[in-house]
Amino acid sequence: MAWSTVLSQDSSPGKHSEELRIGGILDLTTHIGKEERAAMQVAVEDLFSDVDLNSPTLLVKDSRGDPTRAVSSAKKLIKRKHVAAIVGLRTWPETFFVAEVGNKSKVPIISLSNEVPSWSDSNRPFLVNAARSQFAQMKAVAAIISSWKWRKVNVIYEDINSAVSGIIPYLISALQDAGSEISELLPLIPTLSDHSLSKSLRDLKNGQCRVQIVHASAPVAAKIFRNAKRIGMMEKEFVWITTVDTMNLIDTFDASIISSMQGVVGVKSYYSRSTMQFKNFRFRFNSKFRELYHHEPYHEPCVYALQAYDAMRAVSLALKDGVPSSKSFRNTTNNSLMLSISGEKIVSRISASNFEGLAGAFNFQKGILSPERIFRIINVVGKSYREIGYWTEKLGFSESTGAASKYSKSMRLLGSVFWPGAPWSVPRGWALPTSEEPLKIGVPVSNSHKEFVEVVYDQLGRGVVVKGFSINVFDATLKFLPYYLPHIFVPFNGTYDSLVEQVKLQNYDAVVADTAIVAHRFQCGDFSQPYADSGLQMLIIARSKNINRAWLFTKPFSASMWITIGVINIYNGLVVWLIERNAEIRRGNLLKEIGYMLYSAFKTLFSLNVDELSSNLSRFVMVVWLFLALVLTQSFTASLSAMFFDQGNHPATVDVETLRNTGAKIGCDGGSFVVAYLRDVLNFHPDNIVKIYSGDAYAKALVSGEIAAAYLEVPYLKVFLAKYCEGFTTSGPIYKVGGFGFVSFSKKFTVSSRHFRSNCESSRKWDVERP
Repeated sequence: MAWSTVLSQDSSPGKHSEELRIGGILDLTTHIGKEERAAMQVAVEDLFSDVDLNSPTLLVKDSRGDPTRAVSSAKKLIKRKHVAAIVGLRTWPETFFVAEVGNKSKVPIISLSNEVPSWSDSNRPFLVNAARSQFAQMKAVAAIISSWKWRKVNVIYEDINSAVSGIIPYLISALQDAGSEISELLPLIPTLSDHSLSKSLRDLKNGQCRVQIVHASAPVAAKIFRNAKRIGMMEKEFVWITTVDTMNLIDTFDASIISSMQGVVGVKSYYSRSTMQFKNFRFRFNSKFRELYHHEPYHEPCVYALQAYDAMRAVSLALKDGVPSSKSFRNTTNNSLMLSISGEKIVSRISASNFEGLAGAFNFQKGILSPERIFRIINVVGKSYREIGYWTEKLGFSESTGAASKYSKSMRLLGSVFWPGAPWSVPRGWALPTSEEPLKIGVPVSNSHKEFVEVVYDQLGRGVVVKGFSINVFDATLKFLPYYLPHIFVPFNGTYDSLVEQVKLQNYDAVVADTAIVAHRFQCGDFSQPYADSGLQMLIIARSKNINRAWLFTKPFSASMWITIGVINIYNGLVVWLIERNAEIRRGNLLKEIGYMLYSAFKTLFSLNVDELSSNLSRFVMVVWLFLALVLTQSFTASLSAMFFDQGNHPATVDVETLRNTGAKIGCDGGSFVVAYLRDVLNFHPDNIVKIYSGDAYAKALVSGEIAAAYLEVPYLKVFLAKYCEGFTTSGPIYKVGGFGFVSFSKKFTVSSRHFRSNCESSRKWDVERP
């Protein structure tokens, strides 16, 4: 009856006590809740030690993690105890319902849940999220995965709403950005039995992926590792990576749990433990924790305790702001000043906070507490763990966090890592599957170019042997895959279009061959990136131009030019003779003088005989003629040299129009798309298209004249010209078509997009371009 009377009086309107009270709602059934309570109490005592008044009373209620109990506790603290603010609420369900109570009562609710969504502030003005977002840790986890080039991972997570709708999507996105993908998702409820958990873990063990990411609370994580060790999943080649939800509380794990976690790599929240502020807090926290829970073993304060301290410090500063610290004021006056601060003012002051807290800088950006940017990378070894380095967002891994630190995107900078099973060598991240059926990969039998794919039937009855350049490319690609890809080659006798169609019919999982990437084949499957040059070009026989070499010297000048040169030469000789005919040296019979005239005229083409001329007028005529002769001889020499060079190096060319108009026969691969390309795109008549089924048959057909030209894809042309070094050449333009690629059925052939996925798009019916 007395207690009922006290409650009645305390809750009556207008009977507010002059005592300042701050409420706390924590889950005291957990070690985190107990540490948060001790840290909040230390914060209140620290912040009010310099003010001449009694410290506010911290009233803590135990919610036991139940939102209903949290709401009931909030109503009692507000209506009966008249608290100025409520701090705590580790989970989002608790925060969600208690925030509604705070809105109605206009009492600030300071949440310590790192799961509060960003949109919550818009319709809950009295809610302040004083916990840092943990989304950045998923980038740290993805960086570890990317550093060791593991392309597939399994994710084991605690199946609660906050994980499904919050952290897990961020993890999936971060892994995709790192070039990895999730092989299996294993949700676990907190109450899952050991038997059911072991069964689920065995399913993962029987699979191919050996990289496990654990995102769960400390109790659930401890259960996972105990069962994983028992069924042999903590052995060599297994990889275990944990998030901060587990590693932030690893100091509370007993020796048996640590023993089952040997080789685990984890991400842990970062805070500076070397500052005087932290050392002073640790001493006072230790004393307060023993005072409150003297039967509990003491552990190093976790980051959640530091966050609780910083949150309570922000609340205390908001209440203390404007209160004088001088002892000249009476306590009741100072208490009255703090009691008169409205809830809106408290929220405003907390949102404007800017101080260096124990867990990092405490300031808000657009209503959100500045997130964590640095995380510790730890490795469980022996009886505890060792810190092997740090990861900083946008910078990468480093051995320290100082200004002179060296950063790298690779975790190898941090040195050796102790992996499960006691190896120091890096696990592959995958293993041979125990029950998976191999992929059926179709290969062509009737292909024309055996250098790329050749199927040979073993005479000893051991099956078929597939070889060639395309097979070598495929085998080399598999070596770079970070997991095993079981497969068998299945020969197929038919056209390439029919072979690709078998993928659509699900008779084959993939096709590995010199398969051209063309638009109409995309209806049957997905193509890889081209591994050979793309293009289609004409092949012809190298025939020289038909020129009579005996009379080749006459070709530089035309016939009319030769006649003109002769007439001018005779005319020049006649003029000189007329001028010199009276000279004594020119006298003789008429026949002798005519012969001498013609000889002198021809001789002037090669030398100047000015000394033999007696008249200056003759010399002037000869100079004009010699200038013309010099031009003629130089032009003749240059033209003749060019003709000799052109004859030996430039065969006669052939173009598409000529072949099409003359009805010439054109050769191409019989089982290739080129048949349709020549018919539909280059408009050759079907009767003029000759199908050839052997690479060597092209040479015979061209030499014999059976075909005037052949169209081959560029990779085939290179092989042909390398084999037949002389006598053949290319002509005309290269028509752009898709190169060679592998074909896969997207629902079954789920290899990494980095190695096989193609984003080819068709811009025209036949013109397949890579973006």
